[in-house]
Amino acid sequence: MTAQEEHDRTALPDPALLQRWNATLRAARAGREGPDPAPYGRNLLARWAEPQRRYHTVDHLRAVLDRIDELADLGGEGGELELVRLAAWFHDAVYRPDRSENEERSAVLAEKALAEAGLTPHEIAEVARLVRLTITHDPAPGDLNGETLCDADLAILATDPDMYGGYKAAVREEYGFVPEDAFRAGRATILRHLLNLPRLFRTPYGAAAWEERARENLERELAELTGAAEAG
Repeated sequence: MTAQEEHDRTALPDPALLQRWNATLRAARAGREGPDPAPYGRNLLARWAEPQRRYHTVDHLRAVLDRIDELADLGGEGGELELVRLAAWFHDAVYRPDRSENEERSAVLAEKALAEAGLTPHEIAEVARLVRLTITHDPAPGDLNGETLCDADLAILATDPDMYGGYKAAVREEYGFVPEDAFRAGRATILRHLLNLPRLFRTPYGAAAWEERARENLERELAELTGAAEAG
C-alpha cells in the first residue's frame, strides 16, 4: 500500500466517531436549531487523519473522548461535559509539528465552526478557552471543565510501559525532522515542566487512578533522555 493509499484509507470517516460527534453537537445545542453536524464532523476527522500525524491521530482523539467518558462515569466531577467533548474534538484539529501555534489555530477554528454550527457565544468562548488551556495543561482550581479535558488529554502518560513506549515512539516520529540532540533537549524540557506541576491530574479520579504511574513513566523517560545525553 502506497503512502497516499494509506492516507486515503485512514481519512475515511469513522462511522462510530462521526456518530459521537453528531450526538455531542446536538446535545450541546440543547434542542436549538442548527445545521447538519455531519459535515463538520467529517472535516474534523479528515484533519485528524492528516499524514504528518503519528501520535495526534484519530486514535488519540478517540482515547481522549473515552477518558472524558471514564471521568464522567467513575469520577463524577461534573462540569459542562458536552463542551468538554467538543473541545476534545478541536484541541489538536490543527496540528503541524513544525509550528508552535497549533492550539491557537485550533481554537480559532473552533470559534468559526461552532458559530456556524449553532452554539451560543458563551459556549463557543468556553470551548475555545479549553482548547487554549491544552498549551499548559494547568487549569485553575475549581475549573471543572479544564480539569476534565486536561486529565483526559494527559491520561496517555499513565498507561502501561508498552503503550507508553508506543506513545514515545510516535511522538518522535512526528518530530522526525528535528535532530536527535535537539529533540532530546526539547522533550526533556517538556517532561520537566510536567513533573514540576503540583499535580499532573486535577480531578479526584485522575489523581487517584493515574498520577503515580504517570510520574513513574515521565521520570523514567527523563532519566533515559538525560542519561543518554550525558553519555554522549
